[in-house]
Amino acid sequence: MQNGAKIGIAAVTAAMFAGGGYAAYALVSDVAGGSAPKGPKAEKVLAVVAEAPSAEVAAQGASAFLAAWAKGDYEEAGRHTDKPEAAIVALTKFRDTLKPTLVGLTPGGPAASGTSAGTAVPLSFHAKVELTGAASAWQYDGTVAMVKLNDGRAVVHWEPSVVHPKLDGTKVLAVQPISAAPSQVVDRKGRPLTEFPSVQAVLGQIRFESEGTPGSGGTGVVVTQPGGSGAAERLFVITEPKGGTQQKLTLDADLQRAAEAAVKEQSGAASIVAIEPSTGQVLALANNPTQGQNRAFGGATAPGSTMKVLTAAALLEAGMTPDTPLACPKTTNVAGRAVPNDFPDERLGNTLKDDFAQSCNTAFLDAGQARLKAGTLPTLAKEVFGLGLVWQTGLSAFDTKVPLESDPAQTAMAYIGQGRIQTNALAMASVAATVQSGTFRQPILVPGLAQPKAARSLNGTVLGQLQSMMRRTVQSGTAQGAMGGIPGAGAKTGTAEVNGQTAANSWVTAYAGDLAVAAEVQNGGHGAAAAAPAAARLLKLGNKG
Repeated sequence: MQNGAKIGIAAVTAAMFAGGGYAAYALVSDVAGGSAPKGPKAEKVLAVVAEAPSAEVAAQGASAFLAAWAKGDYEEAGRHTDKPEAAIVALTKFRDTLKPTLVGLTPGGPAASGTSAGTAVPLSFHAKVELTGAASAWQYDGTVAMVKLNDGRAVVHWEPSVVHPKLDGTKVLAVQPISAAPSQVVDRKGRPLTEFPSVQAVLGQIRFESEGTPGSGGTGVVVTQPGGSGAAERLFVITEPKGGTQQKLTLDADLQRAAEAAVKEQSGAASIVAIEPSTGQVLALANNPTQGQNRAFGGATAPGSTMKVLTAAALLEAGMTPDTPLACPKTTNVAGRAVPNDFPDERLGNTLKDDFAQSCNTAFLDAGQARLKAGTLPTLAKEVFGLGLVWQTGLSAFDTKVPLESDPAQTAMAYIGQGRIQTNALAMASVAATVQSGTFRQPILVPGLAQPKAARSLNGTVLGQLQSMMRRTVQSGTAQGAMGGIPGAGAKTGTAEVNGQTAANSWVTAYAGDLAVAAEVQNGGHGAAAAAPAAARLLKLGNKG
């Protein structure tokens, strides 16, 4: 290998095409209006046809190209494109510019089309590039547009953006000296947060108490004009600049990495937030997709049965205990409407703690309508859990709404987290943090911000009962499958029905040790199916301080 680089392959799963490859053929495109060569060699012309390859063939071709690129065989990689010479030149330039010690390329699924090819199947891939001197790998997502050849195989439609999505034919990658921006941001341990797309997406919205001062002496990967003219866009920091003032967030890089991975696994839009209950500091926030709305802080949707944490607290304050008998019928009546559970059978011998662990809607609706007044839940939410107060976290957030209803049906549906309640992962992570510690601490993302207190806390007896019910949900209830092995964990799952959606939203709020996490997945179904495993990833990692 040139430059002494050790080019490796990581997680490329499909086998490469066997046989003599494409070098023996002329490659033309009837889509682009190319013409076949004349003479004896014309009998073996491969052409790109105006027909999309099948998903299976496209995936095979993409994996073959990525495998060759990853192991540094650029001639072979070029053979799996419709412009071999251009591909070889570009991939060689990528190697010579960055001098990577490892290139890992993982095939993904269908991607949004960004190609100029007429008929193509766009597929995603994930790149992980290790560079000498870098504290972590440079990671980014790319796209290959697979086109069909007249022999039935699929190759990459070559464009500069195959190498990196920022390359449009007018720009190049370069390694250049960089200076620390005044707002260079690090986690609570001083580690850079440049690798995390969810953090980078909201960085410009974070309100720091003061601006930093620039430094110099670092190096980074940038995209720039050929020859270095014009402003360069920084893509990755290889070595950190020295001398610049760092702006610190409360985030923890280890937990942030786990959060980014947890939401990326979801098929639908998702968000997750982790909070340290003892301080209220936000240790992780992640969104999928990373662009657009910051769902983690700005979402405003019904939380489903995770709201039963508050309803249970209200019922315990009203005199019930975890052992109070509370039947779980198949359905119950709310203003003339029969409301069911997520399970078909009736459980008439249940107690309150059984109904909480099993997430029985009918029992909570019956108990709430019989024992709670219209204003009980909104008052408890604000006075004990801080929901409805105006939070100043350092980043714009939607303040939870638990409205005081005049309609008895809306009041009842709020007991199971439906109706007009609006909240997000930030708020529901704070709910779990409040239960874990016994005290509401307003979440903050920027250290040192003021944290207004709630009006009161739950008394010790009620708090202990609520904690025991959340632990039981992990030990034998709806969260057991995802969190059953996590020491000291407590949780409440949620399934929120949303008008116009084919599937419910998946929710969970949970804690273990000095770490509280909430997650939501749009169209994720039951809370145990999507949100709980996502939150469990962070709880298993734990808060290492």
